Amino acid sequence: MASRNWFLAVKRLYKKRSLILAALLFVLSIAVPPVVAQVSLSTPIAQTQPDTSSLVKQGNRLYNLGQFEEAAQIWQQAADAFAAQGNRLNQAMALSNLSLTYQQLSDWERAKEAIANSLNILQTLEKTQEQQRILAQTLDIQGQLQQKIGRSQAALETWQQAVDLYANIGGSNGETISQINQAQAMQDLGLYPRACKTLLKTLELDEQECQISDTQIETLKQELLEAQPSEIREAKARGLRSLGNVLRVIGSLKQSQQVLLSSLEIAQSWNSPQDESKAWLNLGNTERALAKRAQELQDTKQASTYAENALANYQKAAVSPTIKIQAQLNQLELLIEKARWQEAQELSSQIQELLAEFPVSRGAIYVKINLARNLVCLIQKNPYCLRQQESEERSSSSPLDEQSYLEVIQLLQTAVEEAKKLDDKRSQSYAVGLLGQLYENLGEREKAKEYTEQALKEAWQSQASDLIYQWQWQLGRLLAAQGKLKEAIAAYRQAVKTLQSLRNDLVAINPEIQFTFRESVEPVYREYVGLLLQPQGTAQASQENLKQAREAIDSLQLAELENFFQLICLDAQPVVIDQVTDKNDPTAAIIYPILLTDRFEIILKLPQQPALRHYTTPIDARQKVERILERLAQSLTQRNSQETLPLAQQVYDWLLRDVSKDLTSNVKTLVFVLDSPLRNIPMAVLHDGQKYLVEKYGIALTPGLQLLDPQPLERGELRALAAGLTEARGRFPALKYVADELAQVRSRVSSSVELFNREFTNAAFQNQINALPFPVVHLATHGQFSSQAEATFILTWDGQLDVNQLNDLLRSRDPSRTDPIELLVLSACETLTGDKKAALGLAGVAVRAGARSTLATLWSVNDEATAFLMGQFYEALKNPTVTKAEALRRAQLALLENSKFDRPHFWAPYVLVGNWL
Repeated sequence: MASRNWFLAVKRLYKKRSLILAALLFVLSIAVPPVVAQVSLSTPIAQTQPDTSSLVKQGNRLYNLGQFEEAAQIWQQAADAFAAQGNRLNQAMALSNLSLTYQQLSDWERAKEAIANSLNILQTLEKTQEQQRILAQTLDIQGQLQQKIGRSQAALETWQQAVDLYANIGGSNGETISQINQAQAMQDLGLYPRACKTLLKTLELDEQECQISDTQIETLKQELLEAQPSEIREAKARGLRSLGNVLRVIGSLKQSQQVLLSSLEIAQSWNSPQDESKAWLNLGNTERALAKRAQELQDTKQASTYAENALANYQKAAVSPTIKIQAQLNQLELLIEKARWQEAQELSSQIQELLAEFPVSRGAIYVKINLARNLVCLIQKNPYCLRQQESEERSSSSPLDEQSYLEVIQLLQTAVEEAKKLDDKRSQSYAVGLLGQLYENLGEREKAKEYTEQALKEAWQSQASDLIYQWQWQLGRLLAAQGKLKEAIAAYRQAVKTLQSLRNDLVAINPEIQFTFRESVEPVYREYVGLLLQPQGTAQASQENLKQAREAIDSLQLAELENFFQLICLDAQPVVIDQVTDKNDPTAAIIYPILLTDRFEIILKLPQQPALRHYTTPIDARQKVERILERLAQSLTQRNSQETLPLAQQVYDWLLRDVSKDLTSNVKTLVFVLDSPLRNIPMAVLHDGQKYLVEKYGIALTPGLQLLDPQPLERGELRALAAGLTEARGRFPALKYVADELAQVRSRVSSSVELFNREFTNAAFQNQINALPFPVVHLATHGQFSSQAEATFILTWDGQLDVNQLNDLLRSRDPSRTDPIELLVLSACETLTGDKKAALGLAGVAVRAGARSTLATLWSVNDEATAFLMGQFYEALKNPTVTKAEALRRAQLALLENSKFDRPHFWAPYVLVGNWL
């Protein structure tokens, strides 16, 4: 049904002096941000008296017909008539509807004046049931006004007041609608996880970590397709579409697609062209996100399919006039990404013609801003011009010609002026900051700095932390380019601090642009580390700078994991890793390598030595190093590659050639906090020209500076839950030596329970986990690690357990039990082919499982070799003086010394993550 063409009487309330008819009406608003179609709640409230009922009816009729100028005149007359009668409650109603009508005319000053007058009247009246209901509906209208003029925080608070009022007076429908509005305000503010939780609760779905099953989606869809009061059905459908958008932004793309397809089906069933257009638009956005993900995984065919689907969806969405400009803007950006320049040029002209007809609003401002950004890429004929580069790459680019960008500058300046008219500090900050970024790229640093400082000031005024960090980062880049190193470091430090404050909502950074984590967050940390470790004259980096750099590396590691899961990872009390090396294991050294654009920086922490050591290895280019690392990772998956040894020696030279000179004889274990480009490489394979690293040291990895309560493994009555599959399941081949592997576990761990083949179901696994405390959980089954949480899983007899499901299952034990899983073994997993950051999934499993240590494989290996290695590993663990890292080293050496398995392909993929004691 068309949103503008109906309203519903909610409840007739009789009172001595008046008859109150509360009517709820949904109207379409320009979306904020402009790339997502939204519907906001409007609440014209009809109060009828015998001598004024004709005015009320006429006002509603004109509003429904879209004749807003005429409707405004009638509502003003009604307000005056009620005032003359002394009927102040009805006067407040008429003024609220007048404000709502002015909003449709984009007459923001009159809309604000009318709603303020209405609220002033309502505050003076006795708190009756009718007064509270009208007040709640008036607050709904005020919230919509605040959202449209960029006051999203105020809108969120206003709608919360409405929710509280509806709860007090028993208005469940109004409460639901206001909560859905709140979720939209949260999205505007970038609070996507909070928005998701609110929507799931409001739609009466499971709130657990923003996950929704296909069954839940189908049930809700069927519920909405059944007959219900129209107001609540429309609101829930809007909430469902909003949920689809949230799921996309937080990375649950398949769920987003499923939810939005349900939203489309509902709109088509209701014969609602507006809602159908919005569903097509949002589906296009999700298809586009899927295309980007496929491209990152180097699946170009799938990426192309998704991109073409997105373009088709945008074209279907563009049939609705109110959605057209949003759909075309998204279509333009996708055409630019695909380098279809002629089509993009023609479409940009059409968008500018449409834009000229738009009244001033926050939505129109964002259209101008996003159009300006896309015009930059169109002028440069560079599909990737919107991607942030690290500072060294940016400074090496040729300055641009300002004359070519006058149209872009004018668009942004117009956006600034319109934001000032609305007193929308957030939009103003966004437009001014982008002007600063444009002048930065033009090489006009002073002008860029001036705009950036202005944008930062306005971002602070609007409390827009996601913009604050962007402009702090931009300011740091400009100061660094001017050679003001101290000031630049301070700016970067503030940017990192702001990012830390955004931990709960890091996914939401810059929701208008929706940069990926790699483009919008990772470079901040890398550039900050680069500045901290940059020599100043002849002086080397100070100990304070080294400590700050190490903390920044740790923050980046944690941010990557939280971006992977879209939630805070560490919910236990961790122990700083330095305490472990200084007190628990004085034979372990910690190594922190980080890859910058022109060099490797390595920080070394030696046991029982407070001073950190620092090494710099120059490189030709980061991209060249990444290609070498990719070649090494690929060669290791091949049994007889001739490339492995020379590449392993090259990486050793980068990371450890200088470090090795300071590794004293008492160092027996190397603990690596690896930068993301290095995580697909097992450090054991690095070669100094004479020996592999594993021949000299036990090796462990840790995702950061902290470990979950690291303790040595109790070797007394060791209990293990061992599960595995030998039979083929779907596309996964048989693992014929898994039975031997489980036998190795059984023979060396006296108290073990097995789940084999058909016994290894999700339910049986959970029952065993709940039944007894198992310090060791050994899973000999296929699994996959990916940089995407939904593509990281292990295989059971009856399906796949993704990383979140595995976490839920392993943590489903009685919460009063304090015995943790000491060791989780995943012996047949592999990283997703083509995924450069696939090992992030391994770190994710290690952290989320709550296990103190995780032993896993980086690629699929001969399961006969694995069975042999696991026997050696558990045999070594029997010795209480042997650490887990040393036990793994001995097991790997046993393979290396076996002529059948002496190539790195067989013994190198095993990595220990977490507690190595």
